[in-house]
Amino acid sequence: MLRVLHISADYPDPLQPAKTRAISNLVEATAGQLDHRVYSLNRANGWRGWVQPGSTEVVERGLALVPMRYHAPRWGLMLAKSMEGVAAAIAADIAALGYEPDVIHAHKLSFEGLAGQALARRLGKPFVMSLQGNTDQKVISARRDLHRHFSAAWHDAAHVFAFSPWIAAWCQGRFGRRRRPVSNLPCIVASERILAPSENQDTVCTAFNLDFWQNKNLQTLVKAVALARREIPALRFKIAGAGSNVATAKVGQLIEAAGIAEITTLSGHIPPERIQDWMNDAAVFALPSRRETFGMVFVEALLAGTPIVHPAGAAVDGYFDNLPFALAARAQDPERVGAALVQALKSQHEIKTQLAGWQLHDGARSFQREAIVSSYCAAIERAAA
Repeated sequence: MLRVLHISADYPDPLQPAKTRAISNLVEATAGQLDHRVYSLNRANGWRGWVQPGSTEVVERGLALVPMRYHAPRWGLMLAKSMEGVAAAIAADIAALGYEPDVIHAHKLSFEGLAGQALARRLGKPFVMSLQGNTDQKVISARRDLHRHFSAAWHDAAHVFAFSPWIAAWCQGRFGRRRRPVSNLPCIVASERILAPSENQDTVCTAFNLDFWQNKNLQTLVKAVALARREIPALRFKIAGAGSNVATAKVGQLIEAAGIAEITTLSGHIPPERIQDWMNDAAVFALPSRRETFGMVFVEALLAGTPIVHPAGAAVDGYFDNLPFALAARAQDPERVGAALVQALKSQHEIKTQLAGWQLHDGARSFQREAIVSSYCAAIERAAA
C-alpha cells in the first residue's frame, strides 16, 4: 500500500476540531487503498513568529494524524521562511520514526505547497498539490514578491488537483501551462443520494452557517429575491442553517430590510441526512458567495434534483458550462442574481428535465464518492511510479 504524507492547514485536529471536513473526507474515504499520515498545521501568533518563523511543536504524535503548531506572523508575512521551517520539522519527525512516504500531498499552493515542495526536495520524493481557490487566489494575488516560489511549486508538482476548474485556469494564466497533469477533484459531500427532480411551488432555497452571512453574501441574495418577486409574486424563500444569536438577528434584519419577511422561512439547522429532501422541495438553490473554493452544498442540491444559482468565477464554476440547471451570476450584482432566479423559476420544467438526464449519466457520478476515490488513487499511483 502506498504511503501518502499529507500537509494541511485545513484538517480537523484536537487543536481546531471544527475545521472543514473537505480534506479529512478524502483521507478517510481512501484509507482502504492508501496509507495516510497527516501533518495538520496550526499557526501560532506571537513574538516567536517574528523571531523564529517556521519553528514548530508537535502537539500530539498519532499514527495517522500529527497536529503541529508552527509559528509565523499574520497576513502571510515571512511565508516562504515559515513553510521551509515546517518542511524541516516534518523531515526531522519522520526521520526519527523511520517513516518514508511514497508521495507527499500538499493541500494548498499558497501555503502548504511551499512546504510540500521543500519536503519533497529534502526526501527526493514526488509531491502532488491541491488548489483551493479562495485562499490560493487571495494569497497569491497579495504576495507578488513570492511569484517565483509559487510558480516553481506549480510546475514541480507531479500532479495538481483543482477543487474546481476556475482556479486551475486562473493559476495557468498566472504561471503558465504545466507539462504535468492537472485534474479536477471535487470534494466528497456528506449527502450524495440522487433524488429525481420534482416540480414544486416557486420556492428559492439556500443553506449556510448563519455566522458566515457576510461571505455567503446574504445581503445580495435577499435583494435578488425581492427583485425576482416582482416578476413572480408567488415566490417563497427558505433558509436552512443555524448560528449565533447575533448572526441570526442580523439575518432577520437583512430579510426585513429587503421587504421579504412575509415570504421567508428560517428552517434552522437541517441534519445532513435530511438536507437533500429539504432541497428537493424547492425550485432552485441559490448561494452567491463572495468567495467560495468549492461549495459542497451546490453538489448536494444538484444530486437532490434542485437547480442551482452559483457565483461566477468561484465555487463550482466551470463544471457545468452551458448546462441550464447551473446558472452563474456575478455575486455582487443583485439584478443578475435575481434574473437567474427568474430564469430558473420560469423554466422549471425544462431545466429539471435536463437535470434529471444529467443525474442518470457520468456527470452526476463524477461527484460521488466512488468516482472521486478512484480518480484520486489512480493519480497518486501515477505520481509514485
